[in-house]
Amino acid sequence: MEILRQTWANLTANKLRSFLTMFGIIWGVVSIVILSGVGEGFQRGNRTVLEELGKNIVIIRNGRTSLQAGGTRAGRAVRLTIHDVHALKARSRLLEHISPELMRWGAQVKSEFNASSLQMSGIWPSFQSMRTIEVDRGRLLNQADCDEARRVALIGFDSSRQLFADRDPTGRQVMIDGLPYTIVGRLRKKSQDSNYTGEDNQRLFLPYETMRRDFPMPEASGTADSISAIIAAPRPEVTAALIERIDREGIRFMGLDSRGPVEDEVRAILAPRHGFLPEDTEAINFWNTALSTAMFGRMIDGMHRFFVAVSVVTLLLGGIGVMNIMLIAVRERTREIGVRKALGATSAAIERQFFSEGLALTLVSGAIGFGIGLALSALVNLAPMPERFAGLILTWQTAAFAVAALTAIGVAASVYPARRASKLPPIEALRYEM
Repeated sequence: MEILRQTWANLTANKLRSFLTMFGIIWGVVSIVILSGVGEGFQRGNRTVLEELGKNIVIIRNGRTSLQAGGTRAGRAVRLTIHDVHALKARSRLLEHISPELMRWGAQVKSEFNASSLQMSGIWPSFQSMRTIEVDRGRLLNQADCDEARRVALIGFDSSRQLFADRDPTGRQVMIDGLPYTIVGRLRKKSQDSNYTGEDNQRLFLPYETMRRDFPMPEASGTADSISAIIAAPRPEVTAALIERIDREGIRFMGLDSRGPVEDEVRAILAPRHGFLPEDTEAINFWNTALSTAMFGRMIDGMHRFFVAVSVVTLLLGGIGVMNIMLIAVRERTREIGVRKALGATSAAIERQFFSEGLALTLVSGAIGFGIGLALSALVNLAPMPERFAGLILTWQTAAFAVAALTAIGVAASVYPARRASKLPPIEALRYEM
């Protein structure tokens, strides 16, 4: 209490000087809270948008050979089939989930209220978790829908609005090219900024087995076994290793040229089935979204480090201000120091007194800054947020860093003035005149 009382007395002795000193620390802590919150909010918002396409998935599509193999010419089309999906599911060590996707464009869909031309995809249930397919009405497709080839469908949010306006579409029937289907679920509104076939908001999703029976691949595009794409999700440790490798190697990482471990394994399994060389990187097309996630993470990390550096510099300037006011306090209280030493106060006691005052001044200013930063963050978060920004988010790591940085700067700013005060000779201090 004596330390706080003395600190308060020193602050009120020169209010303007004290305010400017405290303002430096306050603004430094506010900068850490706000800038770190901006970086975290931007990272989470963009990650959410990226994951609307899928959570670290690999999209495998038809390609064309670029190398001669087995006497066949280069430039031959490679078309994926449902048997490739089963082969990958049985033999792959790196893939955790997999699903075929059979696409069709321009299906004529009619409800009792309206009609539209929509894109459809036939899928397995595992597709839904990989591609972040979530419903706000009804249910998702399940294994029984596939096993029994039921005529059921999921409808995209925008497609539902077009066919049913504001009505709940679940349980209602639509005619797809003259065949009756029951809507079992409506997708939530997705903020999707990337796709490979069109926005999910404007599509229908059917069980793969049902779509293969009712809407098979046209003969001109393949056979009854042909599919449009394979969607797969690598095991978490595979994705983690890939991201770590990208962080380590940066732009030198050759996975950007379809030479990652997952791509190599898929080509090794499918090459004998389609008669192309495993090293032919163009025979099958890949889109590994983990690459986009990793590159984005590197960009965000760089931005975050810059924000932290700016905040720390601001806080350091505030620490210099604290040191300055403590040195002035030592000069103004020189006679007081002399009296205390003459009465028996040790140099260690004088040093502890001034060190404690400087540290208390720093920590009190920091607490005020932390409170202001939290209040500003809460105020900003009340406003509508842009699509790629999740608001000002304070993490425990940021809070711990702010406390550690503040304490370190407080200690550094208090040590020198405290030692200077403790080394004043008592006789010279008593003789000192302002």
